[in-house]
Amino acid sequence: MATQEQQQTRAAWDKIAPGYDNTNTPTQMWLGNEGLRRAGLLPRMRFLDVAAGSGALSIPAARIGALVLATDQSPVMLDLLKKRADKEGLDIETRLMDGHALEFDDNSFDMAGSQFGVMLFPDMPKGISEMARVVKPGGRVLMNVYGDPRKIEFFGFFVSAIQSVRPDFVGPPMDPPPLPFQLREPERLRKEFAAAGLKDIRVETITETTKFHTGTELWEWVIWSNPIAEAVLGALNLTGEERETIRQALETLVRERAGGDGPALLSNPINIGIATK
Repeated sequence: MATQEQQQTRAAWDKIAPGYDNTNTPTQMWLGNEGLRRAGLLPRMRFLDVAAGSGALSIPAARIGALVLATDQSPVMLDLLKKRADKEGLDIETRLMDGHALEFDDNSFDMAGSQFGVMLFPDMPKGISEMARVVKPGGRVLMNVYGDPRKIEFFGFFVSAIQSVRPDFVGPPMDPPPLPFQLREPERLRKEFAAAGLKDIRVETITETTKFHTGTELWEWVIWSNPIAEAVLGALNLTGEERETIRQALETLVRERAGGDGPALLSNPINIGIATK
């Protein structure tokens, strides 16, 4: 039986799932494919996607020809993933599951991966150890996670926009860091892989670039990215007028970055971690 905290977390993700599927999933499939390519995923391999969301990692894996099983705690996310897969004629199995306690036997998959999923777990080390447990000896674990938040431009734009109504706001507290940034240091990811008994550990930081045509598009992308964004805004007790001011500030920042009629390109560091069991 799910705890009250788990139920609340599931409800929060269910709530934002349609927005997330519309904004984040399509823009992050490139990254999913990049991680899978580097990890060496091949057709017919059994691939487990943990905290899969609506498919930014599962869909590219299925396109490669892997046998994909996607797990997530949000039934709404998995329904949206299934719709994406069906639209492309891809066969992806989905299972509602808590990634802290995967309901699979040891040594069941050729590769397990997570993109912006396990990094958000309250007990992130447990999530990584579960991925390692269910991978076969010689199999690989893949993690795509956010790097240094100081270099994440969409985060910086959002903080700057909030400062238009809350000049003293400097972002969420970083000690301890918010869950999205638990693995911002490559060395932390290496240590967690090693603690899970993995070897041949590689962590590479690459740059991901996302296009935004308007400030509203950026606002929605951040708001739907995970429940923490709305929690930060909620803690500020913003009025409707202040939220509109923030949106307008984002509009100005996006236009300035675009420098014309084209989209604004915002970059951020991504740590891609790959290790072998």
